[in-house]
Amino acid sequence: MAAVNRWILGARPRTLPAAVVPVAIGAGAAAGGPSPVWWRVLPALVVSLALQVGVNYANDYSDGVRGTDDVRVGPARLVAGGLAKPSHVKAAALAAFGVAALAGLSLALATTWWLVAVGLVAMLAGWGYTGGPKPYGYLGLGELFVFVFFGLVATVGTTYVVIEGFPARAWVAGCVAGFLACALLVVNNLRDIPTDRAAGKRTLAVRLGDHRTRWLYVGCVLAAAASIIVIAVVWRRWTALGLLGLLVALAPIRLVRDGAEGKQLIAVLGATGRTQLAVGILVAVGLALSS
Repeated sequence: MAAVNRWILGARPRTLPAAVVPVAIGAGAAAGGPSPVWWRVLPALVVSLALQVGVNYANDYSDGVRGTDDVRVGPARLVAGGLAKPSHVKAAALAAFGVAALAGLSLALATTWWLVAVGLVAMLAGWGYTGGPKPYGYLGLGELFVFVFFGLVATVGTTYVVIEGFPARAWVAGCVAGFLACALLVVNNLRDIPTDRAAGKRTLAVRLGDHRTRWLYVGCVLAAAASIIVIAVVWRRWTALGLLGLLVALAPIRLVRDGAEGKQLIAVLGATGRTQLAVGILVAVGLALSS
Protein backbone atom coordinates (compact mmCIF):
# COMPACT_ATOMS: atom_id res chain seq x y z
CA MET A 1 0.00 0.00 0.00
CA ALA A 2 2.88 2.36 0.77
CA ALA A 3 4.29 1.74 -2.70
CA VAL A 4 0.91 2.47 -4.30
CA ASN A 5 0.63 5.68 -2.28
CA ARG A 6 4.04 6.80 -3.53
CA TRP A 7 2.97 6.40 -7.14
CA ILE A 8 -0.29 8.22 -6.47
CA LEU A 9 1.72 11.04 -4.91
CA GLY A 10 4.01 11.02 -7.95
CA ALA A 11 1.02 11.49 -10.23
CA ARG A 12 0.40 14.82 -8.41
CA PRO A 13 -3.36 14.55 -7.84
CA ARG A 14 -3.68 18.28 -7.10
CA THR A 15 -2.83 19.04 -10.73
CA LEU A 16 -5.53 16.76 -12.18
CA PRO A 17 -8.27 19.44 -12.22
CA ALA A 18 -6.21 21.03 -14.98
CA ALA A 19 -7.01 17.95 -17.07
CA VAL A 20 -10.67 17.54 -16.11
CA VAL A 21 -11.79 21.16 -16.44
CA PRO A 22 -11.05 21.75 -20.15
CA VAL A 23 -12.87 18.55 -21.12
CA ALA A 24 -15.92 19.53 -19.06
CA ILE A 25 -15.94 23.03 -20.53
CA GLY A 26 -15.39 21.72 -24.05
CA ALA A 27 -18.35 19.36 -23.64
CA GLY A 28 -20.48 22.25 -22.42
CA ALA A 29 -19.47 24.31 -25.44
CA ALA A 30 -20.52 21.42 -27.69
CA ALA A 31 -24.05 21.36 -26.24
CA GLY A 32 -26.56 22.61 -28.77
CA GLY A 33 -24.20 21.87 -31.63
CA PRO A 34 -25.10 19.81 -34.69
CA SER A 35 -25.43 16.05 -34.14
CA PRO A 36 -23.40 15.72 -30.93
CA VAL A 37 -21.83 12.32 -30.21
CA TRP A 38 -21.52 12.29 -26.44
CA TRP A 39 -19.66 9.01 -25.90
CA ARG A 40 -16.54 10.69 -27.27
CA VAL A 41 -16.27 12.85 -24.16
CA LEU A 42 -15.08 9.83 -22.16
CA PRO A 43 -12.01 9.01 -24.29
CA ALA A 44 -11.28 12.74 -24.49
CA LEU A 45 -11.19 12.79 -20.68
CA VAL A 46 -8.91 9.74 -20.65
CA VAL A 47 -6.56 11.49 -23.08
CA SER A 48 -6.42 14.64 -20.98
CA LEU A 49 -5.92 12.84 -17.65
CA ALA A 50 -3.33 10.44 -19.06
CA LEU A 51 -1.38 13.32 -20.62
CA GLN A 52 -1.40 15.20 -17.31
CA VAL A 53 -0.18 12.16 -15.38
CA GLY A 54 2.39 11.42 -18.08
CA VAL A 55 3.72 14.98 -17.93
CA ASN A 56 3.92 14.79 -14.14
CA TYR A 57 5.91 11.55 -14.18
CA ALA A 58 8.09 12.84 -17.02
CA ASN A 59 8.88 15.99 -15.04
CA ASP A 60 9.63 13.92 -11.95
CA TYR A 61 12.04 11.78 -13.97
CA SER A 62 13.77 14.60 -15.85
CA ASP A 63 14.12 16.92 -12.85
CA GLY A 64 15.26 14.01 -10.71
CA VAL A 65 18.06 12.84 -12.99
CA ARG A 66 19.19 16.45 -13.50
CA GLY A 67 19.28 17.05 -9.77
CA THR A 68 17.07 20.13 -9.92
CA ASP A 69 14.58 18.63 -7.44
CA ASP A 70 17.15 17.63 -4.83
CA VAL A 71 16.02 20.44 -2.52
CA ARG A 72 12.24 20.92 -2.38
CA VAL A 73 9.66 22.81 -0.36
CA GLY A 74 6.65 20.93 -1.69
CA PRO A 75 5.81 17.21 -1.64
CA ALA A 76 8.68 14.79 -2.23
CA ARG A 77 9.33 13.59 -5.77
CA LEU A 78 9.81 9.94 -6.68
CA VAL A 79 13.28 10.19 -8.23
CA ALA A 80 14.74 13.07 -6.22
CA GLY A 81 13.36 11.60 -3.01
CA GLY A 82 14.73 8.14 -3.72
CA LEU A 83 11.22 6.67 -3.65
CA ALA A 84 11.49 4.98 -7.05
CA LYS A 85 14.13 4.14 -9.62
CA PRO A 86 14.48 6.67 -12.44
CA SER A 87 13.92 3.96 -15.04
CA HIS A 88 10.64 2.99 -13.38
CA VAL A 89 9.39 6.59 -13.31
CA LYS A 90 10.35 7.01 -16.95
CA ALA A 91 8.45 3.82 -17.79
CA ALA A 92 5.41 5.13 -15.89
CA ALA A 93 5.51 8.35 -17.93
CA LEU A 94 5.70 6.43 -21.20
CA ALA A 95 2.88 4.12 -20.07
CA ALA A 96 0.65 7.11 -19.31
CA PHE A 97 1.44 8.60 -22.72
CA GLY A 98 0.60 5.21 -24.22
CA VAL A 99 -2.84 5.25 -22.58
CA ALA A 100 -3.39 8.75 -23.96
CA ALA A 101 -2.33 7.57 -27.41
CA LEU A 102 -4.75 4.63 -27.41
CA ALA A 103 -7.68 6.77 -26.27
CA GLY A 104 -6.75 9.42 -28.80
CA LEU A 105 -6.56 6.82 -31.55
CA SER A 106 -10.16 5.80 -30.86
CA LEU A 107 -11.19 9.44 -31.34
CA ALA A 108 -9.13 9.74 -34.52
CA LEU A 109 -10.80 6.62 -35.94
CA ALA A 110 -14.20 8.12 -35.16
CA THR A 111 -13.45 11.61 -36.52
CA THR A 112 -10.28 12.55 -38.38
CA TRP A 113 -6.70 11.32 -38.58
CA TRP A 114 -5.13 14.73 -38.01
CA LEU A 115 -5.92 14.21 -34.32
CA VAL A 116 -3.02 11.74 -34.29
CA ALA A 117 -0.64 14.58 -35.20
CA VAL A 118 -2.13 16.81 -32.49
CA GLY A 119 -1.70 14.05 -29.91
CA LEU A 120 1.88 13.40 -30.96
CA VAL A 121 2.76 17.09 -30.63
CA ALA A 122 1.10 17.19 -27.20
CA MET A 123 3.13 14.22 -25.97
CA LEU A 124 6.40 15.60 -27.34
CA ALA A 125 5.63 18.96 -25.72
CA GLY A 126 4.84 17.20 -22.43
CA TRP A 127 8.17 15.39 -22.46
CA GLY A 128 10.11 18.47 -23.56
CA TYR A 129 8.82 20.57 -20.68
CA THR A 130 11.67 19.41 -18.46
CA GLY A 131 13.16 16.65 -20.65
CA GLY A 132 15.54 16.63 -23.59
CA PRO A 133 18.70 18.70 -24.11
CA LYS A 134 16.92 22.08 -23.90
CA PRO A 135 13.81 21.81 -21.71
CA TYR A 136 11.60 24.80 -22.40
CA GLY A 137 10.20 24.73 -18.86
CA TYR A 138 13.66 25.89 -17.75
CA LEU A 139 13.39 28.83 -20.14
CA GLY A 140 10.19 30.32 -18.74
CA LEU A 141 7.83 28.86 -21.37
CA GLY A 142 5.91 26.46 -19.14
CA GLU A 143 2.87 28.70 -18.83
CA LEU A 144 2.62 28.95 -22.61
CA PHE A 145 2.60 25.15 -22.90
CA VAL A 146 -0.08 24.84 -20.22
CA PHE A 147 -2.29 27.53 -21.77
CA VAL A 148 -2.10 26.01 -25.24
CA PHE A 149 -2.45 22.32 -24.42
CA PHE A 150 -4.48 22.26 -21.18
CA GLY A 151 -6.49 25.27 -22.27
CA LEU A 152 -7.11 25.69 -25.97
CA VAL A 153 -6.24 22.23 -27.33
CA ALA A 154 -8.03 20.20 -24.65
CA THR A 155 -11.15 22.40 -24.65
CA VAL A 156 -11.53 22.99 -28.37
CA GLY A 157 -10.45 19.42 -29.06
CA THR A 158 -13.25 18.07 -26.85
CA THR A 159 -15.79 20.29 -28.57
CA TYR A 160 -14.52 19.13 -31.95
CA VAL A 161 -14.75 15.40 -31.27
CA VAL A 162 -18.34 15.82 -30.03
CA ILE A 163 -19.73 17.98 -32.87
CA GLU A 164 -16.84 17.95 -35.39
CA GLY A 165 -16.76 21.73 -35.50
CA PHE A 166 -14.85 24.69 -34.07
CA PRO A 167 -17.38 27.21 -32.71
CA ALA A 168 -15.89 30.51 -31.58
CA ARG A 169 -17.33 30.08 -28.08
CA ALA A 170 -15.13 27.01 -27.59
CA TRP A 171 -11.96 29.03 -28.19
CA VAL A 172 -12.88 31.64 -25.60
CA ALA A 173 -13.97 28.86 -23.23
CA GLY A 174 -10.54 27.33 -23.77
CA CYS A 175 -9.06 30.58 -22.48
CA VAL A 176 -11.00 30.14 -19.22
CA ALA A 177 -9.45 26.69 -18.73
CA GLY A 178 -6.04 27.88 -19.89
CA PHE A 179 -5.78 30.86 -17.58
CA LEU A 180 -6.82 28.80 -14.56
CA ALA A 181 -4.33 26.07 -15.45
CA CYS A 182 -1.65 28.75 -15.71
CA ALA A 183 -2.63 30.06 -12.27
CA LEU A 184 -1.95 26.59 -10.86
CA LEU A 185 1.50 26.48 -12.45
CA VAL A 186 2.30 30.04 -11.39
CA VAL A 187 1.62 29.20 -7.72
CA ASN A 188 3.74 26.07 -7.98
CA ASN A 189 6.63 28.01 -9.50
CA LEU A 190 6.20 30.91 -7.06
CA ARG A 191 6.72 28.46 -4.22
CA ASP A 192 9.83 27.04 -5.90
CA ILE A 193 11.55 30.32 -6.85
CA PRO A 194 14.41 29.96 -4.33
CA THR A 195 15.20 26.33 -5.14
CA ASP A 196 14.65 26.74 -8.91
CA ARG A 197 16.95 29.77 -8.99
CA ALA A 198 19.65 27.85 -7.12
CA ALA A 199 19.30 24.90 -9.52
CA GLY A 200 19.51 27.13 -12.61
CA LYS A 201 15.90 26.49 -13.53
CA ARG A 202 14.77 29.75 -15.16
CA THR A 203 11.00 29.42 -14.88
CA LEU A 204 8.83 32.42 -15.66
CA ALA A 205 8.49 32.99 -11.90
CA VAL A 206 12.27 33.10 -11.52
CA ARG A 207 12.53 35.54 -14.42
CA LEU A 208 9.77 37.81 -13.13
CA GLY A 209 10.73 37.65 -9.48
CA ASP A 210 8.55 37.14 -6.43
CA HIS A 211 6.51 40.39 -6.54
CA ARG A 212 5.56 40.31 -10.20
CA THR A 213 4.80 36.58 -10.08
CA ARG A 214 2.21 37.25 -7.38
CA TRP A 215 0.53 39.78 -9.66
CA LEU A 216 0.73 37.27 -12.52
CA TYR A 217 -1.30 34.84 -10.42
CA VAL A 218 -3.97 37.47 -9.81
CA GLY A 219 -3.89 38.39 -13.49
CA CYS A 220 -4.54 34.79 -14.55
CA VAL A 221 -7.63 34.61 -12.33
CA LEU A 222 -8.91 37.97 -13.60
CA ALA A 223 -8.29 36.93 -17.21
CA ALA A 224 -10.38 33.79 -16.62
CA ALA A 225 -13.17 36.01 -15.23
CA ALA A 226 -12.97 38.30 -18.26
CA SER A 227 -13.21 35.31 -20.62
CA ILE A 228 -16.33 34.08 -18.80
CA ILE A 229 -17.93 37.50 -19.17
CA VAL A 230 -17.19 37.55 -22.91
CA ILE A 231 -18.87 34.17 -23.41
CA ALA A 232 -21.87 35.24 -21.32
CA VAL A 233 -22.32 38.52 -23.19
CA VAL A 234 -21.66 37.32 -26.73
CA TRP A 235 -22.98 33.74 -26.79
CA ARG A 236 -24.44 32.05 -23.72
CA ARG A 237 -25.54 34.17 -20.76
CA TRP A 238 -25.75 31.34 -18.21
CA THR A 239 -22.00 30.91 -18.52
CA ALA A 240 -21.85 33.77 -16.02
CA LEU A 241 -22.45 31.09 -13.36
CA GLY A 242 -18.72 30.46 -13.62
CA LEU A 243 -18.09 33.78 -11.87
CA LEU A 244 -19.56 32.24 -8.71
CA GLY A 245 -16.84 29.60 -8.84
CA LEU A 246 -14.21 32.32 -8.78
CA LEU A 247 -15.35 33.21 -5.27
CA VAL A 248 -13.30 30.19 -4.19
CA ALA A 249 -10.22 32.05 -5.47
CA LEU A 250 -10.66 34.98 -3.06
CA ALA A 251 -8.88 33.22 -0.18
CA PRO A 252 -5.84 32.04 -2.21
CA ILE A 253 -5.55 35.45 -3.88
CA ARG A 254 -5.45 37.08 -0.46
CA LEU A 255 -2.76 34.66 0.72
CA VAL A 256 -0.66 35.27 -2.37
CA ARG A 257 -1.00 39.06 -2.12
CA ASP A 258 -0.22 38.94 1.64
CA GLY A 259 3.12 37.30 0.91
CA ALA A 260 2.52 33.61 1.63
CA GLU A 261 5.62 31.59 0.80
CA GLY A 262 7.14 28.15 1.04
CA LYS A 263 4.84 25.57 2.57
CA GLN A 264 2.08 28.17 2.93
CA LEU A 265 1.71 28.10 -0.84
CA ILE A 266 0.88 24.38 -0.80
CA ALA A 267 -2.54 25.35 0.59
CA VAL A 268 -2.85 27.96 -2.17
CA LEU A 269 -2.09 25.25 -4.72
CA GLY A 270 -4.94 23.11 -3.37
CA ALA A 271 -7.34 26.07 -3.27
CA THR A 272 -6.45 26.96 -6.85
CA GLY A 273 -7.27 23.41 -7.91
CA ARG A 274 -10.64 23.68 -6.17
CA THR A 275 -11.22 26.97 -7.96
CA GLN A 276 -10.54 25.27 -11.27
CA LEU A 277 -13.07 22.55 -10.52
CA ALA A 278 -15.74 24.94 -9.29
CA VAL A 279 -15.38 27.27 -12.26
CA GLY A 280 -15.11 24.41 -14.73
CA ILE A 281 -18.28 22.72 -13.55
CA LEU A 282 -20.28 25.95 -13.41
CA VAL A 283 -19.06 27.15 -16.82
CA ALA A 284 -19.85 23.77 -18.36
CA VAL A 285 -23.32 23.78 -16.81
CA GLY A 286 -23.90 27.37 -17.90
CA LEU A 287 -22.85 26.64 -21.46
CA ALA A 288 -25.18 23.66 -21.60
CA LEU A 289 -28.13 25.50 -20.05
CA SER A 290 -27.84 28.31 -22.58
CA SER A 291 -27.65 26.01 -25.60
